[in-house]
Amino acid sequence: MVNHRAYTTGRILLALALSPLALRAQDGGQIHGNFSTDAQYYNVDSAIGAVVPPQRLAANAWANLIYTNGPFEAGGRFESYTPALAGYPAGVPYSGSGIGYRYARYKQSDLEVTVGNFFEQFGQGMIFRSYEERYLGVDNAMDGIRLKYQPIRGVYLKGFIGQQRLNFVNEAVKGPGVVRGFDAEVSLSELLDSNWTSANNLIIGGGFVSKYQEDRDPLLELPENVGAYALRANFTTPKWNIYTEYAYKINDPNNKNGFIYKDGQALLVNATYSVKGFGISAGAHSFDNMFFQSDRSAATPFDLNINFLPPLAKQHTYNLPATLYPYATQPNGEVAAQGELFYKWKKGTALGGKYGTKIALNYSVAYALDTVRLGLADDTTARIGYRTAFFSPGKRRYFQDMNVELRKKISDSWELALTYLNVWYDIDIIQGKPGQPAVHADMVILEGLHNFNDKNSLRFELQHLSTKQDQGNWATALAELTFSPHWFVAAMDQYNYIGDAKLEAKGQKQLHYPIGSVGYIRGGNRFQVNYGRQRAGIFCVGGVCRQVPAANGLTLSVTSTF
Repeated sequence: MVNHRAYTTGRILLALALSPLALRAQDGGQIHGNFSTDAQYYNVDSAIGAVVPPQRLAANAWANLIYTNGPFEAGGRFESYTPALAGYPAGVPYSGSGIGYRYARYKQSDLEVTVGNFFEQFGQGMIFRSYEERYLGVDNAMDGIRLKYQPIRGVYLKGFIGQQRLNFVNEAVKGPGVVRGFDAEVSLSELLDSNWTSANNLIIGGGFVSKYQEDRDPLLELPENVGAYALRANFTTPKWNIYTEYAYKINDPNNKNGFIYKDGQALLVNATYSVKGFGISAGAHSFDNMFFQSDRSAATPFDLNINFLPPLAKQHTYNLPATLYPYATQPNGEVAAQGELFYKWKKGTALGGKYGTKIALNYSVAYALDTVRLGLADDTTARIGYRTAFFSPGKRRYFQDMNVELRKKISDSWELALTYLNVWYDIDIIQGKPGQPAVHADMVILEGLHNFNDKNSLRFELQHLSTKQDQGNWATALAELTFSPHWFVAAMDQYNYIGDAKLEAKGQKQLHYPIGSVGYIRGGNRFQVNYGRQRAGIFCVGGVCRQVPAANGLTLSVTSTF
């Protein structure tokens, strides 16, 4: 059902954003914005199980227009999905064209007021994060009112109330719940100002968030108001950065946890130490029953998320590890740890050579919680769900990644990087493929960059993944040729050659996934055309992932800024 009040408000706010156009020359205001679109024509390709929508041509498009004048700012975003690209977005499908985001904001002295849409985050986001990751298809923008106030130097207060964006049908459609929050933060170095002579700083903060949703369940008595709070501290020195945050959420029965009446809690700790040529970091966290959505019956895990639980796993950028076996945080429960070391051998040393040598070591692991199931199926204690000791890992391992990278400049024009990864992956839990065995994969990646001159360069990647589980072995070759400042050409082939008789006996076929790209950049405009096969896999950003279907066809991407 269309929310006509929201639609009218959207038009009013967008009018506020656009009306100053005629006055620009008189009042000195500024207008800036951007546009982007991705359009794809789909071919039939039964060999890879390519998705072919009823409309063979699909397109996503966005245009932002922002007006600023002194303390005032207003803007809007026009969106179009006619129809949306296959597999987009991560949650409830988008359709149609219209206004998806609009706001007005002004600052008067130490008070900032925002009406309409806004993004916000408390701490690391464990109780609240409203954000957009456009190409992942995640957008839980708030629609309401937000206030930010700085009563004295070093003290920051903010509060909000509103509803979250759920999907898009010719306009942004909001979820049924109402979300309210307040956060306070104190920076001692700013608060003490001239009395603070140390180079160190301590930032402490805390926040509270609650959601309201009417209880219409005929069988269960569900809490209509669910609250969560978090406390955090961040200590920094020129060499150290230590951060910790604890969050607690009261019982929140929902369809992701089986409607159990168990409180949730989370703790994360991160520490980094860095000096020139050396850095080390370590982190650990425990998440227990921390799914937090403004609709307890949200259709997918991507819709109406109030919070964000940061992953403790390296976010790989190479094709094979990034799209085949990336890790996504398990909000219902996990205990994870990560450690990373970076070191650079200086120029002129035995291992550094003429240009120096860099090494990076990383290890991350995640386990299920150690739980004890409570009650029988018809016992009221079963509604508590389970019991677990805080920060207690169970026997089931979800994920493990050990990797090492060597990066070396070998001449004025050549630079090479060699990476090895060893990955353990519970594909049953992480990708929802019940009954499939855990994947144990080894990967080797060689990356090279050759600069012909100041304008022309060639970058290449050779990747290999070997495993006896899932889809078997993969090989990837990529080459990118850049002619600065305008042109670039790229070609990539992914080859699933399996390499295991048992997998081939199940009917799995060896397949190539070639794709070519041509791009042109001029000023604030960028054009790119791709043609070829897209492998079914996973696309992740910051530990949040969505499935990407197999496809074959022509893709055009255009971006423009002004």
